[in-house]
Order: sequence, then C-alpha cells, then structure tokens
Amino acid sequence: MNKAELVARAARDTGLTKADVLRVLDSVLDAVGRSLRRGGKVKLVGFGTFHVSRHRARAGHNPRTGEPMRITARKLPKFTAGKDLKKLVR
Repeated sequence: MNKAELVARAARDTGLTKADVLRVLDSVLDAVGRSLRRGGKVKLVGFGTFHVSRHRARAGHNPRTGEPMRITARKLPKFTAGKDLKKLVR
C-alpha cells in the first residue's frame, strides 16, 4: 500500500475528504520526523515505536576493490513493532 492508497482508504473509512486526510497524514509524519530529529521517541501503544539508532564509526572495506575504508558514524530512524501489530500480522 502506498501513501495515495492509504489516504483513499482512510477517507473512505472516516467519511473525510482525501485532502483532509492527506493534511492529517502529512502533519503526523512531520511530527514524527521532527521528534526523531530532536532525538526523541514516538510511541504508539499497540502499533509500535519510532526511535533513532546511533551507529558508531567503524572500519570496513570497499566491496569492489577490497580496499579498507572508514565508515562514518551516523544516526538512522528505526521502527519497532508493538504487540498488537505483531499479533495482527501473525
């Protein structure tokens, strides 16, 4: 399911217009992104938790040439599924 399909489904289920649902969805995604940028977590009970995972710098190698290289430290967004979502998928 892509964003457009999600918006259409939510509009059908709620009776709201697609434009209204799109504004709400964009607002929610923006709020999640801003919270993660500040280093926070977003917990949606039963659904899951969005958080930032920090990876340390490490030594690696170039897969094409085999030359050693340094992989820089970075932060990545992560999602951990909640109990209810895991149960739904099983």
